[in-house]
Amino acid sequence: MPSDQGEPEPPALPAALLDPWPVVVAGAVLWALATIAAFTVPALESWRPIAIAGLGTGVLGTSIFLWQRTAARRGTRGAQTGLQTGRAPRTD
Repeated sequence: MPSDQGEPEPPALPAALLDPWPVVVAGAVLWALATIAAFTVPALESWRPIAIAGLGTGVLGTSIFLWQRTAARRGTRGAQTGLQTGRAPRTD
């Protein structure tokens, strides 16, 4: 490879792989099902604390994600960079 050429750029990811919502929804549904099973099936009683912790962690993680995404959309200086916001960045 000639030295005047840089490293090749990797191809862009498909839009379907950049959307986090299918993963967030699938995770929430699975933890909700695990929690329902833990509270309705007597043999799964030991799952209760783990299922509650999973739901709580999911709520906390989704809240932080939404907070950061909102800050990135607003153009806040301390926001994460490189997030797909669905809008053009502010120029002011």
